[in-house]
Amino acid sequence: MSLDWIYYAISWILLTWHSAWDAIGVPVGAVLGTNFAWILAIVFLVVTVRVILFPVFVKQIKSQRAMQALQPKVKELQEKHKGDRETLQKEMMELYKKEKANPLMGCLPMFLQIPVFLGLFHVLRRLDPDKQNKTLYGWTVDQFQSASQAKLFTAPIAGKFGSTADELASLGANGSTVKIIAGVLVLVMIATTYLTSRQMILKTGWAEDPQQRMIQRLMLYGIPASLLISGAIFPIGVIIYWVTNNLFTLGQQQWVLRKFPPPVTATKKTAAPATSRNPVQPAKSGGLFGRGKAAPPVPVKAAAPKVAGPKPGAKPVNNPKKSRPAKRQG
Repeated sequence: MSLDWIYYAISWILLTWHSAWDAIGVPVGAVLGTNFAWILAIVFLVVTVRVILFPVFVKQIKSQRAMQALQPKVKELQEKHKGDRETLQKEMMELYKKEKANPLMGCLPMFLQIPVFLGLFHVLRRLDPDKQNKTLYGWTVDQFQSASQAKLFTAPIAGKFGSTADELASLGANGSTVKIIAGVLVLVMIATTYLTSRQMILKTGWAEDPQQRMIQRLMLYGIPASLLISGAIFPIGVIIYWVTNNLFTLGQQQWVLRKFPPPVTATKKTAAPATSRNPVQPAKSGGLFGRGKAAPPVPVKAAAPKVAGPKPGAKPVNNPKKSRPAKRQG
């Protein structure tokens, strides 16, 4: 299957934004060793893609909310089928199908951005002045020459940490400069990738479903660790795209999580109200946190004993203490 349509789409967005910044008056030449018109074109490629994928991001948040609401039922199934992994997986898939929840929805936005990442990777790798076909994917010769000379702090955006001596020579780049700029950007890419996953997990908590928890661990630790090695083959322009995308994700998630906070699950116990204190135990006094001597117990007045009334049908008994009338004297 040909991916040319992706390369044409990525090239069109890049060239459109570059022309827009050029028309606004952003310097095309290097300022501080940086061609800002091309750097901004890459940054706004991220903005364009994220705006297009925003409805998918909303579906991702809704799916995560649905999965979080199902956590008590998932926990019940885990307790019920402990030790029977096959039955547990079958029951959970039936639960997800019944409740219309998709465990893989949380990774969908990332999967949809993979073609964009690969397209940009391929396009930037072509920015070699020695290339014969410079008009591929809708580029003009002038645009190709301008992009192949674009730099970030004197490091070409087509250069990478693992560039060979021949590649650096064709780009007219200094090997040490490229390694420093690319190395710093790779570390920033790893850190921001970790923070985007950590931010979501801290707000929503670790999943009870083993499959979901495995995906969370992969997102939190696996992908950042893999970037430490694979980052050496990424062109600097691709790393700029990745870092910008991570920063965009951090801001977007922060806004969504503040506006639509995760629901409180049953596992989060609320504190008992003050009125539920055991009345037998005296309340403590002496400070905001109840430190100090115990307050003296309030004396309870003993109730008067009840006098039993006469039994039904019994004769009334005269009270001997009742005073008798005085005798009349004759």
